[in-house]
Amino acid sequence: MTPALLQTRLTQRFGIRHPVLGGGLMWLSDAAYVSALARAGCMGFLTPRSFPGEAEWRTQLQRCSELAEGNAFGVNLTLSARPEANADVPRWLDMALAHGVRHFETAGYGPQTLIETIHAAGGVVIHKASSLRHGLAAQAGGADAVALVGMEEGGHPGMNELPTMLMGALARERITVPLVLGGGIGHGRQLAAALALGADGVLMGSRFLVCEEISAHPAYKAHLVGCDEHSTVRLLQSLGNTWRVLRNETARQIEAIERTGVTDHAAFGPLIAGRLARDACYEGGDWQQGMLSLGPAIAFAHRIQPLDAIVDEFLAQCRDAMRALPALLP
Repeated sequence: MTPALLQTRLTQRFGIRHPVLGGGLMWLSDAAYVSALARAGCMGFLTPRSFPGEAEWRTQLQRCSELAEGNAFGVNLTLSARPEANADVPRWLDMALAHGVRHFETAGYGPQTLIETIHAAGGVVIHKASSLRHGLAAQAGGADAVALVGMEEGGHPGMNELPTMLMGALARERITVPLVLGGGIGHGRQLAAALALGADGVLMGSRFLVCEEISAHPAYKAHLVGCDEHSTVRLLQSLGNTWRVLRNETARQIEAIERTGVTDHAAFGPLIAGRLARDACYEGGDWQQGMLSLGPAIAFAHRIQPLDAIVDEFLAQCRDAMRALPALLP
């Protein structure tokens, strides 16, 4: 296990060994994955929306505490644009706080109330945003850190058309709290680049999908290690709900429907239901079915490994890149 290589405002604020956050992966951010990140010196976030009810959510919190071996872990609280979809969020937060969790990732619409509640309990919040405007709003609303994700992000990068590195360079002039960059991150050279831009760390999701601790079906992981940087596609921009996913049969069907010009979610039927991805692919191994959130950083994943081995390799790449820089100075 790699000892602390870098000290940034992120490592100090979140009490972690390395400036690396693991993405909150829908259906997959369970206790096994999140605790593996914690043991590796990073931080991950359990996603309560991935679990069927309060009993399972409580079980995941308890199991993560046991597996994390005293290392801190976090909880993701994503707010939907539909108020009715957020009914359980306050309860999820209360349960996490009661369990002792003090690190949170918020995302979505209007996180100020959540931030206030977390701060009142002595917690810290990083807000994930897909635009500089939303990042600045979160900073003004009290977020302790901001994660900006570029158009390369697997999953939902919003309507943003800007790449991660450009957003990072622009943001450093205006974001004063610790800044994390995400979207297309999968190699240690990118951590070195992010630090050179003035960021305090990176957020990775797709690169970790092939770790042994991820609960996805082995057949899906076997397919992922053969993917390259062209294996993903952005869909549903026409609905204002951009989604970057694996190119598969479901994605091709979605593309065909979008080409007809429809602007109604109902036209896509069960193809865009998250449970299709969970049941058919993550549990069943059929990677041709479901909208499978994935970014081009999957091109860096060449084999299935323990998560801590991925982190060690990532940090070694960063160290090598940083060591080469002084030679460029006159």
